[in-house]
Amino acid sequence: MKRQSTRVQRRPVHGVLLLDKPLGLSSNQALQKAKWLLRAEKAGHTGTLDPLATGVLPLCFGAATKFSQLHLDADKTYETTVRLGLKTSTGDAEGDVIETRPVTCTAGQVVEVLDRFMGPIAQVPPMHSALKKDGKPLYEYARDGQTVEREARQVVIHDLDLLDMQLDGDAPSLQLRVRCSKGTYIRTLGEDIGEALGCGGHLTMLRRTATGPFDATQCITLDALASETEDQRLAHLAPVQVLLEGHVPVTLDADNAGRYLSGVRRRGEWPDQNQVVVFGPAPTTSTNTSNPLAVLLGSGHTEGGELIPGRLLSPIEIQQILETAT
Repeated sequence: MKRQSTRVQRRPVHGVLLLDKPLGLSSNQALQKAKWLLRAEKAGHTGTLDPLATGVLPLCFGAATKFSQLHLDADKTYETTVRLGLKTSTGDAEGDVIETRPVTCTAGQVVEVLDRFMGPIAQVPPMHSALKKDGKPLYEYARDGQTVEREARQVVIHDLDLLDMQLDGDAPSLQLRVRCSKGTYIRTLGEDIGEALGCGGHLTMLRRTATGPFDATQCITLDALASETEDQRLAHLAPVQVLLEGHVPVTLDADNAGRYLSGVRRRGEWPDQNQVVVFGPAPTTSTNTSNPLAVLLGSGHTEGGELIPGRLLSPIEIQQILETAT
């Protein structure tokens, strides 16, 4: 007899789960596991981590998926180990060794080279990346043995700290902490540092310790999440508005809130702001005839005294969030 599979009954879940992504899983695989554990209807993430990387991966559920793109611009912090003297086909430990060179640099030369990589730098994206050329991801060209021309892109290295250095022995390496702008490829940074030292190099470890306002101390692992009850799992969700941290808050009265949720611009005396987070009374429903509390309504921007709606929560989403909070 054919065994029947057990279907998980999905439910509306709204919020942000800060996951410590394990080694070996893609970001989407980690997302799907967390989505299954929470029985969530809708989920997404705020940017990917390589399977060989671990660390902070904010996962968005329900209404939070509407704001996930806003977090792509956030600065990131990584800790990484660069193995010196060996170049690989992928820039990390997954690839084949394609070149071996002696490591003859001194500690002083390492410090001098690292200083060169501070501030704005130009990076050529690696072939083993999801960046697209002519509509096709670069890693697909690489799998076919092709190398295509890529334009250098400017990124910013805000901090580059040397945590440890081993220049002698069988496995010379550097341990680094990097705080960088969006779009920075740490694999490429490691390779470029190795080239600048005259010996080449590749990453053997990569861990994201922070992204925007979130850091690894706030994260939970999939194993820990799986060991908990459903209520305990839901308790790890941060409210949707954590994705809008740093936006200027705007609070509306009931009349303006209703019109804003309909996508109508509101006239006021707001100074020009590129990004605002909007709060106001929840829409009235058959089960909620009045709610004086200011709840998250959405995002937008202000220009010429007008509030211009951006991403909006639906009345149903707002009601579901309120019901979960009570």
